[in-house]
Amino acid sequence: MPRYLSLVKIDEADAPAEGPSPELMQRMGELIEEITKAGVMLDTAGLTPSAQGARVHWEGGKISVTDGPFTESKEVVGGYALMQCKDMAEALEWTKRFLKVHEEFWTVTCEVREIAEG
Repeated sequence: MPRYLSLVKIDEADAPAEGPSPELMQRMGELIEEITKAGVMLDTAGLTPSAQGARVHWEGGKISVTDGPFTESKEVVGGYALMQCKDMAEALEWTKRFLKVHEEFWTVTCEVREIAEG
């Protein structure tokens, strides 16, 4: 079965400073448990804020490293989910359910892509 990577993108400027609410974390935990029991979830995690990260760039034969936060970006990757699904439609259904556990004030985008095998 194909594997899919869902990149969770958030606008850090709009996210609550205190992070996700306990209620959101509970709903998310319940959904992750369901996805895992269904044999779909292979791995998932949230990422630390971009201020604690760095970007490594290769251009013109030279490497540059930029420390976070990445102010030129509106959205940053806030987490990921690695899923094994029968097709893209199933991966999208699970991703929609993940987005719907968030409160309405969150702005979250997931980019879902099939992993190229072989």
